[in-house]
Amino acid sequence: MIESMAEVRSHLADVIDRARREETPTIITRRGRQEAVVIDIEEYQRLRRIAEAAEEEWLNALADESEAEGLHGSVSLEEMAALLQGRDG
Repeated sequence: MIESMAEVRSHLADVIDRARREETPTIITRRGRQEAVVIDIEEYQRLRRIAEAAEEEWLNALADESEAEGLHGSVSLEEMAALLQGRDG
């Protein structure tokens, strides 16, 4: 379901009820551009959990990759500061 902001303003309670009861999201447009979406809170929370789990998995994979590479190619904080100062000066 896609509706303009003006349309949604006139019946916001219906849009929320539709999202909650029928699990039907409503995409809200402004000046012809899609700006927001109204979804059921439980669906929003489910999507947040999925996104957080995916981010955690990605970070763990990065950490594992970094650990597997060891210290080869790493730079200490002091070395990084010196490199950045040299670039600015």
